Amino acid sequence: MSLPLRPFRQVNVFSALPTGGNPVAVVHGAEGLTDEQLAAFARWTNLSETTFLLDPTEAGRDAGADYRVRIWTPGGELPFAGHPTLGTAHAWLEAGGRPRGQDVVQECGVGLVRVRVQVPRGDAGSGQRLAFAGPPLTRSGAVDDADLARIARSLRLDVSDVVRSAWVDNGPGWVAVQLRDADVVLGLEPDLVAMGDLKLGVVGEYAPGTGPAGSTGTGTGIGTDRPAVEVRAFVPSIGVGEDPVTGSLNAGLGEWLAGDVLPSSYVASQGTALGRAGRVHVEKRPDGEVWVGGDTVTTIVGEVAL
Repeated sequence: MSLPLRPFRQVNVFSALPTGGNPVAVVHGAEGLTDEQLAAFARWTNLSETTFLLDPTEAGRDAGADYRVRIWTPGGELPFAGHPTLGTAHAWLEAGGRPRGQDVVQECGVGLVRVRVQVPRGDAGSGQRLAFAGPPLTRSGAVDDADLARIARSLRLDVSDVVRSAWVDNGPGWVAVQLRDADVVLGLEPDLVAMGDLKLGVVGEYAPGTGPAGSTGTGTGIGTDRPAVEVRAFVPSIGVGEDPVTGSLNAGLGEWLAGDVLPSSYVASQGTALGRAGRVHVEKRPDGEVWVGGDTVTTIVGEVAL
């Protein structure tokens, strides 16, 4: 039995270099697929996320949605994730999608998410920098002593090594800790078994001007922007030990730290430990809204039998 062919793109996010950031697989026209098919395909791609583009629901369309997306990891479905949001918006625009308003409006498990083109890159098919408005936190505030002890144990650290901690969950379940500096973050060799079901973000600051140069999308793919922080994301419970570059986590970190511990606008480096050199542009605006941006570029275009 032959299966329908559906348009397919693989989009690299948070780097202008095709192999620099975090790839997401995007299946267009996913109507009619069952949850079992979506889950099986996400396991098969073996990427941190695979997305499936659908028409908006009636309620979503009435609220302004341009499309609906379902976001799957190898371990299950997420209500929201950042790099899949940017990669899916890129794929939708590249395939001829035209937003009804100023922003692209995505419908997903947490509701509506706005996506904006920050830096166009020439004609359709080339890269562009997109940014999404971070959804509200569903859980914030202090981390209790038991969870903090578990976090420290899973990072092979003492609790005293944690500078500060907070829940920064905007859908996926993030809890975050700040460590002394970026070097400590890069040197982590975590115990993923001890981490269990935690979705753990770790951040450490670079001394001003000392962060690594990397892919910032300045035309050549190598820019001079120096990151303010190094970020790592550990998510063993969804079938991915370490996520290369993570938009939702960086949105949560921006809610927590931007305009206070960190500047209101900064660049985060993530993926260094995995050889990815991702760059995430975070801005907390005066009204408190956090925008998370990154370069996006298509690496694979074709069809998939599904």
